Amino acid sequence: MRVTWTFANFITIVRILAVPFFISVVLYYSPQKDYIRWMALAIFFFAVLTDVIDGYIARRQHQRSQAGAVLDPLADKLLLMSAFISLYKVGVGFSVIRLPMWLVVAVISRDTILLLGSMLLYLLKGRLDILPTIWGKATTFFQTVIVFGILLQWQFTEIFWYVTLILTVISGIDYIRKGLKELNNGL
Repeated sequence: MRVTWTFANFITIVRILAVPFFISVVLYYSPQKDYIRWMALAIFFFAVLTDVIDGYIARRQHQRSQAGAVLDPLADKLLLMSAFISLYKVGVGFSVIRLPMWLVVAVISRDTILLLGSMLLYLLKGRLDILPTIWGKATTFFQTVIVFGILLQWQFTEIFWYVTLILTVISGIDYIRKGLKELNNGL
């Protein structure tokens, strides 16, 4: 397979490289150093913004590529899984709101299953043809809102937990169904 490097792919790689910085900043947080929370927010905002920018560039400049089809969802999953794990680990000391374990487990389980399924499909078929769905996009949106809510210490963030859980389950089932269909059609 020939890998095409595009500017959109470069932006996606920058987003992936932002993840360890985000994790580090969150884990070094202490209530005495609240400015670190703002640093985490800035890094997370930067990563979300680069996601929007690389998607826009890929579509408008016709820079869609197989590498981008793999790297972009990987970057999203790395960022959100890292955010949920890090913010759960830091817990109440970071915010007045603590992510519930059941939500963290649901998000991590879904994304791990999707990553493993994608790898299996890629290994068996040599390509990955499953496109993002409206359920997947809605799930990513609400997971992102929760991370922003925790970082900004919004009291009403808990309202989104159940919606996010439902969307996480629905999108997970939908992607598994599409992956099995793709696997059955190609073998």
